Amino acid sequence: MYHGGMDFYHVLNRGVDKRTIVLDDRDRARFVHDLWAFNDANATSNALHHARKEELTEREPLVLIHAFCLMKNHYHLLLSEQTENAISLYMQKLNMGYTKYFNERHERIGTLWQGKYKKILIDRDAHFLYIPYYIHLNPLDYVMPEWRKGKVKYPQRALGALRKYRWSSHLDYLDIKNFPSLTHRKEILNLEPKKYEREITHIITNSGIAEASDSIE
Repeated sequence: MYHGGMDFYHVLNRGVDKRTIVLDDRDRARFVHDLWAFNDANATSNALHHARKEELTEREPLVLIHAFCLMKNHYHLLLSEQTENAISLYMQKLNMGYTKYFNERHERIGTLWQGKYKKILIDRDAHFLYIPYYIHLNPLDYVMPEWRKGKVKYPQRALGALRKYRWSSHLDYLDIKNFPSLTHRKEILNLEPKKYEREITHIITNSGIAEASDSIE
């Protein structure tokens, strides 16, 4: 779908054999940092391997990151390109750069990812409206997997669990500063935080809506 002059893509990848890709909060923080740092046409894996955010000045972003979620063995991104084929370049930098960091830190060799990332054009309005919520709801798999069938009996507990999970853009959509400079949120869901949470509650307690997630991933 083309929305407001942009194509939106749901991009995801998993660890090889569904293995863990982050072992602790240091790894998680590094991956989120890399989401930002490699989003630059001038950045290379070698140059950024030990670079700090404040050392990088002039930037040419490859993509707009509208939403993200990092899980134990996979990640979800919602991206739009700034230039032609920018997602391909960005994902190559991100996956290679993070693999280099992870392998060196944990003294391992070999591939980290299960093949090439998956890129899905969001070409139907129903998907477009649902996808940012779906991305942010993934952490409920750890505590309330029944959300995928719309059968959460205690939605306030679910909302509380999501608020405790730092490694997504969910908190920033609630206007709780977490990684506010990483994502562009108004292009996709320009909602007040209370309305945003009401929509989440509706999704996780309504089987007809939640089961639509089966066709997204």
